[in-house]
Amino acid sequence: MTRDAIRLCAVSRTYGAGDSLVTALDDLSLSFAAGTFTAVMGPSGSGKSTLLQCAAGLDRPTAGSVLLGDTDLASLSETTLTLLRRKRIGFVFQSFNLIASLTAEQNVALPLRLAGRRPGRAEVRDVLARVGLADRARHRPGEMSGGQQQRVAIARALITRPEVVFGDEPTGALDSTSSRVVLRMLRELVDDHGQTIIMVTHDPVAASYADRVVFLADGRVNGEVASPTAEAVAARMTSMENVA
Repeated sequence: MTRDAIRLCAVSRTYGAGDSLVTALDDLSLSFAAGTFTAVMGPSGSGKSTLLQCAAGLDRPTAGSVLLGDTDLASLSETTLTLLRRKRIGFVFQSFNLIASLTAEQNVALPLRLAGRRPGRAEVRDVLARVGLADRARHRPGEMSGGQQQRVAIARALITRPEVVFGDEPTGALDSTSSRVVLRMLRELVDDHGQTIIMVTHDPVAASYADRVVFLADGRVNGEVASPTAEAVAARMTSMENVA
């Protein structure tokens, strides 16, 4: 029986009060099996970013619970939650957020240093090799393409061996060729290493690399597609936007 890496149970997230109350997530229940790749899509304002932030412990739900494995994130103090994110969750964003003055291997090692660990060179080189950048360890971000910089950012997310990697439009700043390289690499991390990946995207081609696509509308799940194709995802998004 496949275990869930992340489970959201009746999660609601509201902002403001009274006439200015905004409901970003509305009694949403959703699970993400370990070792799978899920894309999350939906029109603007559908709750995609809020879902990612609550699932990753960056934001707390107004109601409901979020479980990382067997750990209820709502029960944790801010300090404990911060430590949990450092050890058990990885993040990849649209902007690479690399430090320009550091080499690739120094950027990758940063999460370990923040956690008070002294990273071993072999450990860092191994994760760079997993993203196809073994020969770029001593290069700085300015000496690499956008796609290579994003792969360094993914290596940085992997260095702590997280249970889940969250991607927020991870290919949004890349050209189509670099995007395909990064997406194939994410796919390989799932297939070859059992990594769990949850990716918010607006791109049907990016979503087609996932095992399934979950669609959101008005803070609720609005269906999903398994073994997606770019064409099926694009058609579904078009129909949702037409209804909206």
